[in-house]
Amino acid sequence: MKNLFKTVMKYKGIALFVLLLMAGQAFCEMNLPQYTQALIDTGIQNKGIEHILPEAITESEYDALAEGMSDGEKSYLENAYEDTEGGIHRLKKDISEDELDELDDILLEPVAERYANQIGETLPTVIDKDDRNIKAMGIAYAADCDEKAGLDIMAIQNRFMLRCGGMMLLMSLAVVILTTGISFLAAKVGADIGRDLRKRLFANVMSFSNAEMNEFKTSSLITRATNDIQQVQMTSTMMLRMMLYAPCICTWSIIKVYQTHAHMNFIVVTGVIAILLLVGSLFAISMPKFKVMQSLVDALNAVSREILTGLQVIRAFGQEKLEEQRFDEANTNLYRNQLFVNRAMISMTPLLMIIMYGVTIWITWVSAKRIDMGVLQVGTMTAFIAYAMEIVFSFLMIAGMAIFLPRAGIAADRIYEVLETESSIKDPDDATELNAAKDATVRFEHVSFKYPDAEENVLTDIDFEAKPGETTAIVGATGSGKSTVINLVPRFFDVSEGRVTVGGCDVREVSMKSLRDAIGYVPQKGILFSGTVEDNIRWGDENATDDEVREAADIAQATEFIDQREDGFKREVSQGGANVSGGQKQRLAIARAVAKKPEIFIFDDSFSALDMKTDLKLRQALSDKTKEKTRIIVAQRVGTIMHAEQIIVLDEGRIVGKGTHDELMKSCEIYREIAISQMGEAAV
Repeated sequence: MKNLFKTVMKYKGIALFVLLLMAGQAFCEMNLPQYTQALIDTGIQNKGIEHILPEAITESEYDALAEGMSDGEKSYLENAYEDTEGGIHRLKKDISEDELDELDDILLEPVAERYANQIGETLPTVIDKDDRNIKAMGIAYAADCDEKAGLDIMAIQNRFMLRCGGMMLLMSLAVVILTTGISFLAAKVGADIGRDLRKRLFANVMSFSNAEMNEFKTSSLITRATNDIQQVQMTSTMMLRMMLYAPCICTWSIIKVYQTHAHMNFIVVTGVIAILLLVGSLFAISMPKFKVMQSLVDALNAVSREILTGLQVIRAFGQEKLEEQRFDEANTNLYRNQLFVNRAMISMTPLLMIIMYGVTIWITWVSAKRIDMGVLQVGTMTAFIAYAMEIVFSFLMIAGMAIFLPRAGIAADRIYEVLETESSIKDPDDATELNAAKDATVRFEHVSFKYPDAEENVLTDIDFEAKPGETTAIVGATGSGKSTVINLVPRFFDVSEGRVTVGGCDVREVSMKSLRDAIGYVPQKGILFSGTVEDNIRWGDENATDDEVREAADIAQATEFIDQREDGFKREVSQGGANVSGGQKQRLAIARAVAKKPEIFIFDDSFSALDMKTDLKLRQALSDKTKEKTRIIVAQRVGTIMHAEQIIVLDEGRIVGKGTHDELMKSCEIYREIAISQMGEAAV
């Protein structure tokens, strides 16, 4: 979870601004129930009259009211009204709301007593100024006096209702504007997080050596770059939208609940405790399943990728049913995990709704008794229910986040596991630039190599030199370490012992860019990319002219099939080169390396898919074009490398022969067996 919050905190400036907007939204929303309360209690029940002193009062009623007051109270009453005019006393126009509120407290007792005498009721000996019945009597007295003084009570009521309704409308508009702004900013932050994580993840993966790629697996990296980042992006947006808003709304609601003086806080506390217990229980049940969910997604992606990649072989061997069973097993495991988690989390919603509506019913039941007793008003009950629901709803939002946070937290951990993994192969701080044009001699000096965490060496004491203008060939049985040897030159792996040098410089001491710029590498499996044939050849040199592209294709014997189509070099190559043959892939891969014009050529069994005639023509063209370059060729066919100036024979990771074809036929039994098995007596 730490990594998830660390990701969001990189946008703390926007998050703080969103928090301020949310505070404004919460303030507006919290005032809406207050206006609802005013509409019911004051607008409907009290006819829009807010204070116990009438706006206008007849002179006779004014005198009668003053008779029941003390001298101090009479002084307050006189200061509140203007002199009589036409037998009517009116409130001073400049009197403020605060002054009226103060007069409500000071004059409540004599006003209520006067109204009680009028309707024939008796007030209690000790009057509680917080008693809403007493306040209601004062309001009723004000309404009665206003009506007798000739004021339009309906107009007073409508004016109050319109004022409250207008404020509610303004608050609602403010909520809409603030909510829109918050949603926009939250969505932008989520999108930025997704973009930045994908960019960082991809950049770091591009720096990985083969060791790190083998550790994480391609299918897992794809899942982390897509599904995991999507989880983090979605949850980050929700965190800004909901997780920050919940504390704001909860804090305001608690303040407002206290201000209602409804004395039912224990109901809200009970509801919150019930929610926390429910969410905690479901969280404890589901968390272990969340932890394995992403690994099951990895497993499903791995199986899917393997099946889709090997579909042709699967069909050829009639193994469709077996592979369907493998897929079904991985799919079912993920399905069961997700079903359990979803059932647990989905059950949260109805249970939380039961708690929420239970709290509402409980508040209504308690309020009904208090309203009947006259100690609570309907509007106050309505406002309290609204505020209580906001508190409960804020915890519902937090509970909703509990559904996404665990999985997003695990996804963030998986992403940061890749981001925090440094490549085992990187440039030293004092890396020098390689000048292969000056000297492209490749030298292996007693090199040994073993894979990370392996106990035994794959290569042991490899020692040879590949010179410019010469072809150095490497042969041996399958698994003898041929490809591993050439992978040490461009630093796909680093040696365990000894060193590999180019032009006398240890490859570990020069920058990888300058090293790899000097190498034209053709892998055993021809890899092509989406685009045209021309695009794939220009991969070696994006600035290559059309003539250079054609020349590279001519050398690689690729124009033969390129020119057979009308679109020629503009022919589209599908992803992975699925629409070209194996031999065509190899020739285009060789053309790509030639177009790069490197100082060192490395061919990893790159002629295996070519027929003998094409192989011969291609080697002759290469020899003419690259006669001043260093050429290292890994081959299975002796016919491909028998004219090489130097042939290295490997067996179980060791050099067992070194020399020309004729020398090895005499001195190396393993080479002799390979040559005779392929070429018969013609090899002798």
